[in-house]
Amino acid sequence: MRVNNLSVSYSGKEVLKDVTISVSKGKLIGIIGPNGAGKSTLIKAVLNLVRPSSGVATFDEKPMESIKKITSYVKQRVDHDLSFPIQVKDVVMLGAFPKIGLFKYPGKIHKKRVMDALQEVEMADFAKSQIGELSGGQLQRVFLARVLVQDAQLIFLDEPFAGIDADSEQKIMKILKKMRDDGKTIIMVYHDLNNVAEYFDEIIILNKEVVAHGDTKTCFTKENIARAYGASLIDIFGEEMPHA
Repeated sequence: MRVNNLSVSYSGKEVLKDVTISVSKGKLIGIIGPNGAGKSTLIKAVLNLVRPSSGVATFDEKPMESIKKITSYVKQRVDHDLSFPIQVKDVVMLGAFPKIGLFKYPGKIHKKRVMDALQEVEMADFAKSQIGELSGGQLQRVFLARVLVQDAQLIFLDEPFAGIDADSEQKIMKILKKMRDDGKTIIMVYHDLNNVAEYFDEIIILNKEVVAHGDTKTCFTKENIARAYGASLIDIFGEEMPHA
């Protein structure tokens, strides 16, 4: 994916400025930065969910609008209406509609794919549960099952670990790494700097502008983190910074 000179303003206030990045296919990529850095806005602007004031994003040199069928976006949990009466299996089935069409009824092959995907994320036993009954970690795994059914090649996740326990986070990371190993490109907004080196192949360090981007081992440095967060490293990490 390539982003060229992307800027976004809200009510005349610039929240992203001249973001230019190129990320590799088949990688797990983290977007990190302080609160208000524009991390979620970057994803939304790339996906044309908010209108950039300038710039463009492409994937395989194609406009993002032209690859919707192979692009998946998992919003923050707080942005989902969990009171809506819908079963887990039906949420996952939504991943099939980009291919079968909104007004066509799913067949046996699609129903089997849904159950296979739920099995893959260890949520098959919850197929008939209402989504509002799930924990945060269970809900994220259901969304990943939907991504699997869609067979998306470019996947965006906005703070998928917000409000979930460490065990659920590890289960989800295991799924994401398998998807990465299967050739998917995964771009995730993430906040816990202590796990960055373990989780991501590449990172984008953002604070309205790009501070650094590229291979995690190269970019995840004390200097770059201090530049982005504008604080001492002890304030951010305590006495010891994780190693890339």
